[in-house]
Formats: sequence, structure tokens, C-alpha cells
Amino acid sequence: MSGDASAGPASTAEPTGDADAADGARATDEPRPATYYHLARAVLYREFLIFVRYPANAIGGIVVSLFFFAALFLGGQLLAGQALADSIEGIVVGYFLWTLSVGAYSSVSNDIGSEVQWGTLERHITTPFGFAPVALLKGVAKVVRTFLTSAVILAVMLLATGTRLSLAPVTVVVVAGLSIVSVLGLGFAAGGVTVLYKRIGNWLNLLQFGFVALISAPVFDLPWTRVLPLAHGSAMLQRVMVDGVRLWEFPIADLALLAAVAVGYLVGGYLVFQLATGRARRLGVLGDY
Repeated sequence: MSGDASAGPASTAEPTGDADAADGARATDEPRPATYYHLARAVLYREFLIFVRYPANAIGGIVVSLFFFAALFLGGQLLAGQALADSIEGIVVGYFLWTLSVGAYSSVSNDIGSEVQWGTLERHITTPFGFAPVALLKGVAKVVRTFLTSAVILAVMLLATGTRLSLAPVTVVVVAGLSIVSVLGLGFAAGGVTVLYKRIGNWLNLLQFGFVALISAPVFDLPWTRVLPLAHGSAMLQRVMVDGVRLWEFPIADLALLAAVAVGYLVGGYLVFQLATGRARRLGVLGDY
């Protein structure tokens, strides 16, 4: 009797220990909630895989950009001659900023259009993060890739034209990065309009050529143009790469205006995107194409 009694508590203790171990195993096996860090890492890794798996497409984009620059440079030499040679530094810097701008703009607007066409838009909307943060991080990832490809284009342009520019990495990245943030906002607005009206690719592509006018805007003769996208940043980038001005040598007012224009257009584009996608939901045309 005593042996059975003593064995009873021991036999009940073992299942309790096994249950605790099982509960602990289940707790460790449960999926943890995804964070924005995981989202950013996944988006950047996806962009890297696309770049690695389809190198011909990436190289083709570089070749097309260099072809247009060659046509611009050789045609300008025939028509302008020495006048082009005197302004070649500004043309190289402006074309470099234009390639960055087109990449930032199309990274959002074209990507959203592709999601609508492929029928995968709803998957992004049903994520815990929402569609706008996913689209923004995808745009940032493509801007990083655009910086790399545009750097290759810039190096080839410098070698082909024999031009020498000041390439302070931190200053160039900060000024150029803030300059194209405003274009990222335009891409957001264009993406929202794409979700609502679907096939408007021709109008969206037309805006890319408007970047040329913004980059070459006469900000010194018309000070109000500084509040336009790219205009103020283009003037500052010219001073950085042509005149060798460093970031800390700019007046605080110029840096503040550059940051304010970038944030203003990004927030404005985000609001337009939210309003357009909200209207598309109410009309029931979110997944239509």
C-alpha cells in the first residue's frame, strides 16, 4: 500500500512536467508577428534577387540611358560646338539627376500599375502593414538600386566626355537623395491615380519628360521655382559636383528648404495615394483592370 501511495505522486508529476515542456515547445514554435524590419529586409532581398536573376534587363536599362546621353552629347557637339563643351559639367550632373528621378518615379507608379495588371494588388492590401508602407519600402529599395545603376552611368559619362567632377559621397548622396524624395511623392500620387483610373500609362510617362524642365529651372532668376520638385535640389547638386561645395558649407536655410520640399511632396503624394485607393475601394474597382 505504502509503495503504491508513494508511486502515485511521482506518476502524476511526470505528465505535469511533460505538459510544461510541450507548452514551452509550442510557445517557441508559434510565429512571431512581423515587424517593419522584416518587411524592409524582405523587400530589399526581393529587389536584389530580381537584379541578380535578370541581369540582362538591368544592363539593358544602363545601355538605353547611355544611348540617350550619347545622342544628346554628340548632337549637341554638332549643333552647339564649344558652347556645349563649356557647359558639359552641368549637363552631366543634370542627366545623372534625371536618371535618378525617373527611377524613383517609375519605381512606385509603374510598380503599382503592374500590381493592378497582375491582380496581386489585394495581397498587399491584406498584409498587416497595409499597401502604402509596402509600396513605399518597395520604392525605397528600387531607389537604392537606381543609385547603383546611375553611379555606373555617371562613371561612363565622365570617362566618355573627359569631365572631372567633385564626387564627395556623403554630400552627393544626401543632396541627391533628398532631391528625389519629392519625386517619390509624385510617384505615390501617380500610383494612386493608376489604381483609380487604371490605364493612364501614357500620361504618367509624359511626366518623366517634365523632370527635364524641373531640373533646369532657373532658380536664381525665379526664386519661387525652388519649391518645385527637383528644382532646388538640382541647383544644390550642381554646386556640389561642379563647384565642390560640401554639405556643411551650405546655408542652413538652403538645407531646410531642401528637406521641407522633400517631406512636403512625399506626404502630399502619400495623402493622394490614400484618397485615391480609398475611393477605388468605395467604387468597388480596386481589383479591376
